[in-house]
Amino acid sequence: MTRGALLKGIAREVLGEEFAKKIWKRVEFVGDIALIRTPLDMDPLELKPLAEELLKRFPYVKSVWAAVPGVEGPYRLRRHVWLAGEQRSETVYREHGCAFKVDINKVYISPSLNYEHIRVARLVREGEVVVNMFAGAGLFSIIIAKHAKPRKVYSIDINPDAYYYMVENVKLNHVEGVVEPLLGDAREVVESRLAGTADRVLMPYPELALDYLVYALKALRGSGWIHVYLHVETPRGEHWRGKAREVVTTRLRELGVSGYDIAQVRKVRNVGPRKHQVVVDLYVSSSTQ
Repeated sequence: MTRGALLKGIAREVLGEEFAKKIWKRVEFVGDIALIRTPLDMDPLELKPLAEELLKRFPYVKSVWAAVPGVEGPYRLRRHVWLAGEQRSETVYREHGCAFKVDINKVYISPSLNYEHIRVARLVREGEVVVNMFAGAGLFSIIIAKHAKPRKVYSIDINPDAYYYMVENVKLNHVEGVVEPLLGDAREVVESRLAGTADRVLMPYPELALDYLVYALKALRGSGWIHVYLHVETPRGEHWRGKAREVVTTRLRELGVSGYDIAQVRKVRNVGPRKHQVVVDLYVSSSTQ
């Protein structure tokens, strides 16, 4: 039986058919911590019986938390409510042969980006310089360093806790010579020391991507790739792919950029009713008119 089928069965047993439909696809595993993404219309504490059952059925799970919808504050953190098991929020999360020490209450982490991490790593060419403007605990940066052959990955985050875990994770994965953690606001770091250095820029922060696109352009060495992550809402009859293209194209025109090509628009996940997280793979051949 697959883990998904097992989760579905457990949710039916504990919550009944109606609630099971809302919940079973919302369980994520970060190391030995299980996270239940709580629907807007549910009190997180209603999930305690399910949390206790998850501890029984999955021996590797030691702690269960409810993830309250949305992210909060300048560091884009989810709020979690402890439900069962060890009252501990730090764990070691593994992806693509890499290990990451994280604290779910101090650093934003999303297992749903698993495929995106390796997809981007496989696009990086030997010798590239990469700037990751919103690096968190370093997952994109370190997976790139381990699975590609970049010359350098500058890994920026404004959150001191994320920077702490990033430094730890660089050591843990033995990529000290490639990944350079940098603490600060990405726009200030780019302006002060990374302008004109990058062949590829990552912007995995949908809420800031459009505002910070001008700094991603400044980071490029004349031309190069930018991976822009966005949230797009689509009314009935409008497609997320077309909407994402329109939003990015409009912003590039505002910034005076004429030489560019949108190579791909890909949906990462659904984040709400008719609201999608997408990534736009953008090649810029000329950053000015």
